[in-house]
Amino acid sequence: MSTISAADVMKLRNRTNAPMMDCKAALEQAQGDMDKATQIIREKNAKIQVAKADREAAEGRVAIFVDAAKGLAGIIEMRCESAPVAKNEGFVQMANDLARHVALTADVARDVDALLAQPYVDDPKRTVKDRIGDVVGLIRENMKPARFFRLSGGQFGTYIHHDGSVGVLLQVEGSGKADPQMLKDICMHITAKQPSAALREEVDPAIVEREREIAKNQAAASGKPANIAEKIAEGKMKTWYAENVLVEQPFVKDESRTIGDLLKSAGLNVKRFVRFKVGEK
Repeated sequence: MSTISAADVMKLRNRTNAPMMDCKAALEQAQGDMDKATQIIREKNAKIQVAKADREAAEGRVAIFVDAAKGLAGIIEMRCESAPVAKNEGFVQMANDLARHVALTADVARDVDALLAQPYVDDPKRTVKDRIGDVVGLIRENMKPARFFRLSGGQFGTYIHHDGSVGVLLQVEGSGKADPQMLKDICMHITAKQPSAALREEVDPAIVEREREIAKNQAAASGKPANIAEKIAEGKMKTWYAENVLVEQPFVKDESRTIGDLLKSAGLNVKRFVRFKVGEK
């Protein structure tokens, strides 16, 4: 039987991030073969991942990655079982790595299962599921992506709440050069005000019709003449849009201007935003 040195154990730990005792045991089982020991640990992690898969994962964090030079960005909500693990360095790094994977992988996954099966961007011989399994094996909690999104083109702003519970990715386009602080401020605005759409035309027509009907009924109930009631209904709809559509919302830092005004002054317009809050659907 080969002698297992402390240096070999440390090398395997650096490669797999597994506990020292697990590394030593794997090396002993592999008779000192580093590649075989690595595979032993990864197979063990995969078994742990399967065993934990049915456990509820209601905690987690949002991660975002932007490559401004390539015009690519990705956002992902990663789930785990407990709040302390959501702050764990290994979990945080894994979430950041997967946001990077989402951004840099041109073959956009159609759903979470497809994402898990993709070759991992930093090690194509392994899958995204394998990358998650590394951390599951170390921490012993169920972990999984809940949702993700990729954006390409334009300029990006980002904001992540201090505990990772909320994240916003904003995409703008236009002739102007975006001020990073302005885009961050808009992302913080989105975090607080929670618009349902970036532009009027993005709002579900059925929702608009429902709100317009409510506004008309309220105006008619006022007893005003029909032409006045119609203007009242129009005013109510304008208020509703200002509450729900990003570009029409008053900017939280300067309510004399809308988000649309702010972007227009910089030669920009909003293309899309994605807001993830852990646990929301």
